[in-house]
Amino acid sequence: MKLSELKNHLTGLKNISFQLPTGKLVPTHFHVTEVGKITKSFIDCGGKVRFEEMINFQLWTENDYEHRLRPEKLVYIIEQSEQAFKFKDLEIEVEFQGVETIGKYDLDFDGNRFLLISKTTACLAEDACGITTSKLKVEISNTQPINSCDPNSGCC
Repeated sequence: MKLSELKNHLTGLKNISFQLPTGKLVPTHFHVTEVGKITKSFIDCGGKVRFEEMINFQLWTENDYEHRLRPEKLVYIIEQSEQAFKFKDLEIEVEFQGVETIGKYDLDFDGNRFLLISKTTACLAEDACGITTSKLKVEISNTQPINSCDPNSGCC
């Protein structure tokens, strides 16, 4: 999700909630402790230089059970960040403390709550590494024709 999409979704909400990939909700007393821009420069395994920029939100919970971040307050924090960092309309990455380490998530919205989507790794230079996608092997003699028709029916 891009920053503009997040702001658009916030304008229609009364409360903010985040759901983890497990289905569990982030406790309602969460704080957004950071809003920032991450710039990443790296070389992939094929030797290609790459650059990424994203907006980062860090969610945090503590024993402050009375705390509730309202949508208009988060919009205010975002607007301050936009002014300070001159954000482009970038994709958002969300960090949240897991059991053992910080989890990093992509963000989506289901119409009611924000969904934290698990991130995955991938080889960015599959051709240079010799990685091929495996194809399903099928014996032609065992397949059934799809949408077959009689050649005399006029459908072909």
